[in-house]
Amino acid sequence: MNCFRNGVTRLLLTRIPFFKEIIVSSFSCDSCSWSNTEIQSAGRIQEQGVRYTLAVTSRQDMNREVVKTDCASARIPELDFEIPAFSQKGVLTTIEGIIDRAVAGLEQDQPARRATDKEVARKIDEFIGKLRQLKEVNSPFTFILDDPSGNSFVENPHAPQRDEALVVTHYRRSPQQTAARDILAALSLLQVLQFNTNCPECNAPASTNMKLVQIPHFKEVIIMATNCDSCGHRTNEVKSGGAIEPQGTRITLRITDPSDMTRDILKSETCSVEIPELEFELGMGALGGKFTTLEGLLKDIRDLVEKNPFTLGDSSTPSRTGKLQEFIGKLQDIIEGKAQAHFIMDDPAGNSYLQNVYAPEEDPELSVQRYERSFEQNEDLGLNDMRTEGYEPEPASGR
Repeated sequence: MNCFRNGVTRLLLTRIPFFKEIIVSSFSCDSCSWSNTEIQSAGRIQEQGVRYTLAVTSRQDMNREVVKTDCASARIPELDFEIPAFSQKGVLTTIEGIIDRAVAGLEQDQPARRATDKEVARKIDEFIGKLRQLKEVNSPFTFILDDPSGNSFVENPHAPQRDEALVVTHYRRSPQQTAARDILAALSLLQVLQFNTNCPECNAPASTNMKLVQIPHFKEVIIMATNCDSCGHRTNEVKSGGAIEPQGTRITLRITDPSDMTRDILKSETCSVEIPELEFELGMGALGGKFTTLEGLLKDIRDLVEKNPFTLGDSSTPSRTGKLQEFIGKLQDIIEGKAQAHFIMDDPAGNSYLQNVYAPEEDPELSVQRYERSFEQNEDLGLNDMRTEGYEPEPASGR
């Protein structure tokens, strides 16, 4: 996301001794040398929250490993300093690393502050100096890590013996913490339902995983994935988690930059796709429901054309093959950012989505139009024959 070129993401499932499994995600880009590392818990939200209180008295304490999840807050009472929950991504680091990260965050906007408000910048410089002095541990201080999800961790170097400097407290989440939107989002993130089914290829017993996902500035969707251990068949699809909207939706994006390829996209099974510059149209039902990026959907369209035996197979004529190869070349130019085009999604059910990267502000390259469905579109959705009247409970008699 720094230069918008392709990089490499590596995932590692590892276990921290005397704690639990975590997923370490590391991204690096050879083009601009930008890198990023995040961690996520590989387990579920715990029944209770956890609070670690560490008395830091030596340089060795600064090297203790720390797992800080997204929803954990970190405090140093002696400086009245706090890193709020959800202000940073999850990280596997040390006490010193958390302080370094806080210093880097405070220093980031200092040049602008010095130009606009010298007094505020001076006070922040003083505070940064105090944070740096903590690393020398010239005097003891207290480090508190509080995680309502129960998935954060501070290392006990004496494990399995007790650590006199570290107090671990498990607590019941308050109603406010349980009902907090971000905690619920974290809970939803880890709740995957599984049910048994049969493989559509070999009919052997298989399992389907189903998950409810909230798309920001849109709605909930259901992601379903089936994996067969017998024949290796895999399939996935996305369905709207809500009702059919009162109006249809027509979304038009003007592709002008390679970064447009990273936009999230939800294409429901009732959505058709059009690229006027290529005289291309994909009817509803083709490719099924998908939650991917614009680049991912365009590559799926390319693969659909390339792997169709009736278009590029032995039965194809040379003229048709040439036209389709030309189409694939133009589509590849759009994917690589070498050509501009319009990408149009038309969903009579109103359950498709294309990310607005300027949200909540308007996107100058994206337009969303809502329209009244025609009789034929309602017929395709099965709405003309749907009756909801007459199901109301009858009022109770006066007897």
